[in-house]
Amino acid sequence: MQPTATVLVYSDDASTREQVRLAAGRRPAADVPPVEFIECATLPAVLKRLDEGGVDVCVLDGETVPAGGMGVCRQIKDEIFHCPPVLLLIGRPQDAWLATWSRAEAAVTLPVEPVEFARTLAALLRGRLAVDA
Repeated sequence: MQPTATVLVYSDDASTREQVRLAAGRRPAADVPPVEFIECATLPAVLKRLDEGGVDVCVLDGETVPAGGMGVCRQIKDEIFHCPPVLLLIGRPQDAWLATWSRAEAAVTLPVEPVEFARTLAALLRGRLAVDA
């Protein structure tokens, strides 16, 4: 059986979570394993799942309320030992500086553009899987 990569998707909007799943597909690139998605709509669910371990990449929606993805990213970078890389979904390109402040490894704008999203996610997976190897 082929190994899978685990991607946690945090958004209070079910359609945003669906955009992420559809953009990544079953495998965002030929040289990374197939992905399994864990969907979270609340900050407590994100923290609980990260505490359990086994997450390879987090995709956080910066537009989520009340706990936005940027603040969540900064929090998990401080609190989670060996925090997985974060791909932040931002509302406007001008918000890229906030993604940097939050310590996210990458950011893409909403709505999710499938080719850009899959390429960015695959790059984060490659980096994470190389570190874990």
